[in-house]
Amino acid sequence: MINVNAITVKNFMSVGNQTQAVQFNKSQLTLVLGQNLDLGGDDVGARNGTGKTTIVNALSYALYGEALTKIRKDNLINKTNNKAMLVTVEFEKDGVQYKIERGRKPNILKYYVGDEEQEITDEAQGDSRLTQEDITKLIGMSPTMFKHILALNTYTEPFLAMKPNDQREVIEQLLGITLLSEKSEALKELQRATRDEIKNEEYKIDAIKQSNAKIQETIDSTRRRQKMWRDQRDGRVVELHDKITVMEQVDIDDEIANHKRLDEWNKNHETRRTLENNKAKNEMSISSAQKQIDKITASLKTLEQPICPTCDQAIGDEKHQHLLEDSNKQKQEIQSNIDDLQTELSSIVTDIKTIGQENIKPNTHYDDAEEAYNHKSHLARLRKELDEKANEQDPYTEQIEELEKTGLQDINYTQINRLQKLQEHQDFLYKLLTSKDSFVRKRIIDQNLQFLNQRLQQYLLSMGLPHQVVFQNDLTVEITELGRDLDFDNLSRGERNRLILGLSWTFRDVWENLYHTINLLFIDELIDNGLDANGVENAISILKNMARERKKNIFLISHKDELQSRVNNVLTVVKENGYTSYANDVTIM
Repeated sequence: MINVNAITVKNFMSVGNQTQAVQFNKSQLTLVLGQNLDLGGDDVGARNGTGKTTIVNALSYALYGEALTKIRKDNLINKTNNKAMLVTVEFEKDGVQYKIERGRKPNILKYYVGDEEQEITDEAQGDSRLTQEDITKLIGMSPTMFKHILALNTYTEPFLAMKPNDQREVIEQLLGITLLSEKSEALKELQRATRDEIKNEEYKIDAIKQSNAKIQETIDSTRRRQKMWRDQRDGRVVELHDKITVMEQVDIDDEIANHKRLDEWNKNHETRRTLENNKAKNEMSISSAQKQIDKITASLKTLEQPICPTCDQAIGDEKHQHLLEDSNKQKQEIQSNIDDLQTELSSIVTDIKTIGQENIKPNTHYDDAEEAYNHKSHLARLRKELDEKANEQDPYTEQIEELEKTGLQDINYTQINRLQKLQEHQDFLYKLLTSKDSFVRKRIIDQNLQFLNQRLQQYLLSMGLPHQVVFQNDLTVEITELGRDLDFDNLSRGERNRLILGLSWTFRDVWENLYHTINLLFIDELIDNGLDANGVENAISILKNMARERKKNIFLISHKDELQSRVNNVLTVVKENGYTSYANDVTIM
């Protein structure tokens, strides 16, 4: 529930430097009459231009930062004083007191909750967008709704004269459908934030994946090197084991003895081979020398015969004698050589016999004795190397474990899964709020249109208007009379004013039913225009009942002095010397 308590005005429009105040905290029907002393005071023509509508404009400015009649803000400042404009409104909502101070030259916007002034961080030219949003949200009523349900006047375009889209906007605001749009806009921001969070999570996950991929490449490369190292180590272990196994099968003492025997065997073999070669050479030399002797012997037999074998003549000359002597000498020399060879051969044969028969060549494992003598030390080295190689620490294991433990990061999908589910839910809600076919929208319309149409018909009947005015499910308005379809323009001035009043009161009932009550209502000159005596009487009756039973403070701005007897209170707005003042209320008993 909102109760507007009071408003104070200074240097606002026709109000001068003398602060004027109007109390709103009563439950009554107040007639607001003007008295322009600058135009004669009591004359009929002296009712205009006094500043009656200034109250409503001031209230609109205080709440929304704009006048009801769309006057430029700087033009709201009193033209005479041209500074220090200030409007203050005090109201209560659900037991909490609020106060708004708004002014220009200097620019002022102060917003109090209780006695505590709220910090305004976005002040600009006396109009703070964010603060204003907070105020409008607190009131729960847009400037448009303010004009149609709280400040009825002849300046505002009648609802039924508005364009269909504008009508729809008003009805959607009234029924709370606009809230769906507002919520959808808020939800859109949440969706954007959720998408941003998802992107951030995706970036994080992608970064982790890329990092893990690089680290995994390093791990895989290290594993390949580890495998090569292990293969080389295991191959060497097998190789060493095989060598040790072979060496362990060798009887080294027997091997060394065999090498000794082999040395002896080799020595005898070499000696025998040398002797055999010498024997063969001697035998060949003896055989060759014997052949020479045989040849010389044959030649000597011929020389010993002193007859020429060719001519059978006796030979006895000195030459022949020398030839014979030379041949005998040569034979003797060769024979002597044969004897020497025979002696030498006999010695060789003796030596061969001394050596004896050649034994079987000893079989050895090693090629030379040095290797045999080094067998034990070599075997010990191989065993030591095998032990070291078998127990060699893998240089890659710790590196791989460290990379897997500290390098690789676990990817937590909990947050992104939560955000994706949230996004799906938000998308569902957004479609629910924005779709024209949404059951939420239809439910709101179905729930509230019936009440709206019922209240409207009651007011129209009370105002004596015979027309049927019905809001359809598509939020269009149907006006009929005796089965004939009519437009708002088809109605008379009086019928239009009746309909305007009936619609406004209906809108107010719907608004208060859906949101909260508000104690204040202004009706500016609507009753003066076009209503006959019966229409005025019906309107006054409705307003008095509203003030009494629903605790409303209703201000009826009018030129009709005759209405004074039909109201609870009269507020006189006096214009004198160019300035407006509000006379003390006159209570009508």
